[in-house]
Order: sequence, then C-alpha cells, then structure tokens
Amino acid sequence: MIRIESTAATLPMIEEQPACCAGPLKEDQHHERHEPQPAHAHHHERAQDTPSLNRTALMATLHCLTGCTIGEVLGMVIGTALGWTNWPTVALAVALAFLIGYGMTLQPLRKAGMAWGAALGLAFASDTLSMGTMELVDNAIMLVIPGAMDAGLFDPLFWGSLIVSLILAGAAAFPVNRWLIAQGKGHALVHGHHCH
Repeated sequence: MIRIESTAATLPMIEEQPACCAGPLKEDQHHERHEPQPAHAHHHERAQDTPSLNRTALMATLHCLTGCTIGEVLGMVIGTALGWTNWPTVALAVALAFLIGYGMTLQPLRKAGMAWGAALGLAFASDTLSMGTMELVDNAIMLVIPGAMDAGLFDPLFWGSLIVSLILAGAAAFPVNRWLIAQGKGHALVHGHHCH
C-alpha cells in the first residue's frame, strides 16, 4: 500500500505533454513577447531557409549537363553511325543539346501554366550561357583528343573521350552558373517555378 501511494504521488511529476502539444519552453518564451533579436540571428535563420549558392549552382549545372549530355551523346552517335565528318556531327550534337536542354527547362514551366512566350524567354535567359559554355568545352575537348571523333561507336576511345569531355564541360559551367545565380540571373529566374 505504501508503494501504491508513493507511485501515485510521483505519477503527475512523470507525466508530460507531448512535444507537439506542449507550450513554449522558458528559453522560447522570449519569442512570444517579440523581443528584438540581434541582426545576425535573423540572417542565420534566412540562410538556413534558402539553399546555399554553391548547392543551387550545382543543381543548375547538373540540370543543364543532363540536357547537354542527352543531346550530345545522341548527336555524336547519329553523326558517327552515319559516317559524317567532324563538323556536321558537332553541329548536330550542339543543336540537339540545346534543344533538349531548353526542353527540360520548358516542361515544368509549361506544366505550371506559364504561357509559351514567357516560358521560352525564361528558358533562353536561364540556360543559354550555361549550355553554351558546356558545348564549347565539350566539343573542343572531343576535337582535341586524337582520334576521338573518328573512333567508332564500339571503340572505348569514343565513349571515354565523351565522358571526360562532359565532366570537364560541367566543371567549366559550374562557376558560370554560380555567377549568374549570384546576380539573380540564370537558374535563379526559374528556380521558384521548378519548386512548385
């Protein structure tokens, strides 16, 4: 009987409200009174709410690199399979890279209900410099690597050169995207629409 009384006496002390229902803790009560906070506290909270510049630039670079890679590989494969010379193959690869890259940006904008004119304008503004950098670097490397453009589709030199050129193209485009986003341009223009 003594045990029952002592357990009952301590029961209210052990029982707590769930975290979701509990009121503000003592250290959180100053928020309820709207006491002024140091400026760096607000800046820190804002910094945590938005992705970092580097992360946003990386995502923009990967987005562009995906479109460029699909178009580039497709163009190189078609040109090589048809036995085209270097320049027509490069032209096809570049055209398909831009076409697919813009398409990947347009699709979510159109799905969000944006008009064709506005969506095209945003796609051109956000992707052109990034994809242009990638295509310039990618094709320059493919042309510089001895035998890469003349290698057949089943030649490891063709695929190895293409992979190396695309990786270096992405690395070259990252600082371009970072600069554009820092200026409020590039993928910063469409980032909000892609998040919906």
